[in-house]
Amino acid sequence: MNVVILAAGMGKRMRSDLPKVLHRLAGKPLLGHVLDCARSLAPKRLVVVYGHGGESVPQALAAPDLTWALQAPQLGTGHAVMQAVAHLDDAAPTLILYGDVPLTRASTLQRLLQTAGADRLGVLTVNLADPTGYGRIVRQGDQIARIVEHKDADASTRAIREVNTGIMVCPTPALKRWLGALSNDNAQKEYYLTDIVAAAVADGVPVVAAQPDAEWETLGVNSKAQLAELERVHQREQAGRLLEDGVTLADPARFDLRGTLRCGRDVEIDVGCVFEGEVELGDRVRIGAHCVVRNARIEAGAEILPFTHIDGARVGADARIGPYARLRPGADLAEDTHVGNFVEIKNSVLAAHAKANHLAYVGDADVGQRVNIGAGTITCNYDGANKWRTVIEDDAFIGSDTQLVAPVRVGKGATLGAGTTLTKDAPAGKLTVSRAKQVTVESWQRPVKQSQRG
Repeated sequence: MNVVILAAGMGKRMRSDLPKVLHRLAGKPLLGHVLDCARSLAPKRLVVVYGHGGESVPQALAAPDLTWALQAPQLGTGHAVMQAVAHLDDAAPTLILYGDVPLTRASTLQRLLQTAGADRLGVLTVNLADPTGYGRIVRQGDQIARIVEHKDADASTRAIREVNTGIMVCPTPALKRWLGALSNDNAQKEYYLTDIVAAAVADGVPVVAAQPDAEWETLGVNSKAQLAELERVHQREQAGRLLEDGVTLADPARFDLRGTLRCGRDVEIDVGCVFEGEVELGDRVRIGAHCVVRNARIEAGAEILPFTHIDGARVGADARIGPYARLRPGADLAEDTHVGNFVEIKNSVLAAHAKANHLAYVGDADVGQRVNIGAGTITCNYDGANKWRTVIEDDAFIGSDTQLVAPVRVGKGATLGAGTTLTKDAPAGKLTVSRAKQVTVESWQRPVKQSQRG
């Protein structure tokens, strides 16, 4: 099929300079969700009609499979589709979607396509408890006879609960003919896509309907309040799928997934956690409250304690991280490593059983097995122009408040005394100390606060 996505709207009620379709739901632009759904249908042509915001929309979502059609000025939905007709393949039907309706499922669209076939006009409809403001579907038998806008409907028509969602599919040659005959003889002087229904009926083309599995699949975003509502709908759906897969969520209402999350068996996730990008959690992983995990792999049996941030890192099996730890891109922790509170690790490898339990910064370092890094330790990896690596070999002990000025190497089994500033390699198996001589000044007296005279 051809797919046309209408994404030219201004979105005045969003009260934002950002084009409406670029506002984010679950970390992705609204239009990005629609594109993902459309691509899952493997269309022959994928055309996006843009307008408000100018080139910012195609720049944000540029891709080789997309054709962009500019609608300027914006003169209604029918006029928007007119901008795409030159790019459509007449041999395939055309499916029309909306860039601000992000949660429509591919299965629903496939149902619509199957219902319409190759020679009918298919309209996605939905039954609403309160259809106020929506165009009503007036049927003649099993087929749609016309769509009546709310403002034009009489009392009996307004009692109809089946409404038009705007999503439709139709034979492309007929679509082009119907669009060419549209009139803007109305108060808004716009060309309405819904008018092609009457044209189809006049041509004797059957107009049929399909419905979604859930009402929220058809909901659009016109305000920040609606965006927030759909965010929670989407997050509840994602949480529900994880629960069905056996993941334990302490509270599904306090869970956010802004990407893809793959979980093993017996995974537990506490409240307030955010997962972004591509995240993989192995068997028996436990994630404490209010953690943020982005583009990371956490292996079996690891425990991530509350308020930990993990970004672009790997955590080995049975590791214990946090609370209040930060793993930055390039952090690669082996099995049974311990990283405690207020420890930051960046672009560093920690071998098995290594520990940094308190108040440390480890950057651009290779840390061996069973190394203990004391509180207050930092690797001084940046000289103002270049990054340098620190190497700490197996079984080394790094005393508290130590600075390792890279490039530097600590030999296997070496010990660095507390307060050491290491600027040269420390030999294996030896104690290395860099410390000023302790002095007691016998004649010193603590200053006394002088009285104030007014």
